[in-house]
Amino acid sequence: MELVYFLIEVVVKSIVVFACLMLTVAYLTWAERKILGHVQVRYGPNRVGPFGLLQPFADGIKAFFKEDLIPGRADKVCFVIAPMIVIVSAISLFAVIPFGNKLVLLGREIKLVIADVDIGILYIFGLASLGEYGVVLGGWSSGNKYGLTGALRAAAMMISYEVALGLSIIGVLMISQTLRLTDIVLGQGGGFWHWNVFLQPVAFVLYMVCGLAELSRTPFDMPEAESELACGFNIEYSSMKFALFFMGEYAHMVAVCAVSVTLFLGGWQPPIPALSFIPGVVWFLIKLVALIFFCIWERGTFPRLRYDQIMYFGWKFLFPLALINLVVTAIVLAIR
Repeated sequence: MELVYFLIEVVVKSIVVFACLMLTVAYLTWAERKILGHVQVRYGPNRVGPFGLLQPFADGIKAFFKEDLIPGRADKVCFVIAPMIVIVSAISLFAVIPFGNKLVLLGREIKLVIADVDIGILYIFGLASLGEYGVVLGGWSSGNKYGLTGALRAAAMMISYEVALGLSIIGVLMISQTLRLTDIVLGQGGGFWHWNVFLQPVAFVLYMVCGLAELSRTPFDMPEAESELACGFNIEYSSMKFALFFMGEYAHMVAVCAVSVTLFLGGWQPPIPALSFIPGVVWFLIKLVALIFFCIWERGTFPRLRYDQIMYFGWKFLFPLALINLVVTAIVLAIR
């Protein structure tokens, strides 16, 4: 009987998280266009529904009814699978992210996390890396030299920044002495001064910068190459396959910000113990929205870098800085 309850609980939590994530992804497109509109002194979406709130539904209907083309020289199987890999890998990241503390429902104690596994952070890095295969396959399978070139430079950039990204969180793991995300959050309880962002400020900055590169956000938008006439790896994609790539990008943005909240900003923990009466999910969402706003704001603020500048910055600055931060953390912990 316990197994049945457990399976029902996992299925219900998965459906709720998936539905909330898809709604969030849809309205992130609206929020980004609105925020960038204000940054650039224009209105943004304001035609479909009040304040343009129905614009995501209009965009979805438009993408669904567009003609779905597959190039004659394309590898059809890989061409179809590539966007699926991107969206599935992004959605699957949320299986181990804790959204709040335990909840008592119908006499049962329910954890607000789908799978509270011992190797949560390794699971996240494994699936996040899987998304890069979708980008490479998408560019290669299209049979287009511009798509292939875009996929190669995108993969090189994402792999380069993934090295510094991985090194940036090792300091947090050394302090927490666990790979379980719920334990990392519990270790930051008792007030904001216990949050890892104050113990590892350099690691937090490194994580956010490398996270922007992994998300292909400006100034690291090498995969999409939005400012070029010939687009990046997705140049041959149309209709819902094209939409799946961007749904995966926005879902990945939410995931990167959610992991940052979990590792550095105390997760669902309130900033001070006196505010514990407010549900942990609320605190988690407040921090998540703040980081998502930052990801959107910087896109409208910073110019795009040249490819050689991006690679130089990743290997000659961020990578050594991540190593220095790791060594300093180890020395401090050894002395303590």
